[in-house]
Amino acid sequence: MGDFFRIGDKLLNRTKLDGIVDRIFDLRISGLSQQEVAQRVGCDRTFISRLESLAEIRKGGSLAVIGFPLGNTEELEHLCQELGVEYTLLLTDAERWKLIESFDGKNLLNWLMELMVEMSEFDHVIMIGSDMRIRLAEAILGEKVVGVSLGPSPIKGDIQFDPERLKKLVKSIKGE
Repeated sequence: MGDFFRIGDKLLNRTKLDGIVDRIFDLRISGLSQQEVAQRVGCDRTFISRLESLAEIRKGGSLAVIGFPLGNTEELEHLCQELGVEYTLLLTDAERWKLIESFDGKNLLNWLMELMVEMSEFDHVIMIGSDMRIRLAEAILGEKVVGVSLGPSPIKGDIQFDPERLKKLVKSIKGE
């Protein structure tokens, strides 16, 4: 998906929309009421309320963390273990390709389906990866996915992920 897309006769800009949503949340975080934010951005208060409802994550419950291609998997796995994450699958780019190549087509599909079933049993799944992989996880698992984008797909090579960012996310989901 590019920055621009057409719906009927309207040309929409995804980057502009993302900026508006970011501004709405920044203003709410700063302490403004839904009504004050609505007046500042030029929308109805009910839109702000609905936006917050759509983005709300139920705290607590079981948690899985999946991510690739990550350069600091050992550090992140240790952090997840320390924070009580029930399931962790973190791979470097090389590990990801080695895993995929270890299966023939049928067995890869079976493994992926088993993984999806297993992930559906968790209350929350943090998916760290490319925008396309996150959209796929959301399409399969729905609202339980908390996506953390490493950038647009395809991502080549490992990306260092800030452990402090993961720690804050896990703690906020677990309600700590």
